[in-house]
Amino acid sequence: MENAAAEIDAGLARRLVRRQFPQWAHLPVTPVVPGGWDHRSFRLGSEFVVRMPSAAEYANQVEKEHRWLPHLAPSLPHPIPTPVAFGEPDAQYAWRWSIHRWIEGDVVAPDDVAGSSRFAADVADFLVALQGIDSADGPAPGAHNFHRGGSLANYDGETREAIRILGSTIDSRAVTDLWEAALRTEWARLPVWVHGDIAIGNLLVRNGRLAGVIDFGSMAVGDPACDLSMAWTVLRGEGRRAFRSRLPLDAGTWCRARAWTLWKGLILAARLSQTSAAEWANPRATLREVLEDA
Repeated sequence: MENAAAEIDAGLARRLVRRQFPQWAHLPVTPVVPGGWDHRSFRLGSEFVVRMPSAAEYANQVEKEHRWLPHLAPSLPHPIPTPVAFGEPDAQYAWRWSIHRWIEGDVVAPDDVAGSSRFAADVADFLVALQGIDSADGPAPGAHNFHRGGSLANYDGETREAIRILGSTIDSRAVTDLWEAALRTEWARLPVWVHGDIAIGNLLVRNGRLAGVIDFGSMAVGDPACDLSMAWTVLRGEGRRAFRSRLPLDAGTWCRARAWTLWKGLILAARLSQTSAAEWANPRATLREVLEDA
């Protein structure tokens, strides 16, 4: 199905629910805003949310979430999605899809939490709990989660190409030195659970505190460095210090965390380098934060 993401709308979600789960056919279906990139999300009544992969590369995340979210939830200090139904593909939609329980909360506004030590501590404590859950038989990093929790070497070529494209617009030597230093380190302990995409769109808040963590499609067991990028993409000052102080991780892990953040900032900056300065202000600010926080 080409342009599948453009075809995924509330009408399609409503038809799938009516055909496969008639017990919920009477419930209203409305788009969730923002609706996500890997999955399109639709509120189903007041208690549920429909999640539909937007492309083939995200389709296998549905079954993975159904398998592992119930394993993780009892050990975590904040709510995560609870799968309640597993939808099948049909003539109008090519992939499996899911229905989860709705979690109340607002999407994080970065300016509201950047310096908040309370919010930073909440997220750090969530990650500590996640990393402490038995990871035996958990999914190893790979193409299914874009290698989150795996080796930075998977993105070495892409990172160096972004550095080349950006040229003199960045401190290429400092960026390269940081990247190569991170490549010389590795996670030497047993693999731990990683969310894979701890970002503002996947963190819910109420009254300035963490209220839930959503979208576990990139979860795996591996190196936790990939889950630490919000130290530089969101947090500043006291918030960053609180986040780092509550996570018992070694210097090598923090070095790789900076490199994961660098990678994402570089590829976004390279992609936007020919657009307006306003459009690539965010990735440029991320690069600055990573380099200045030596």
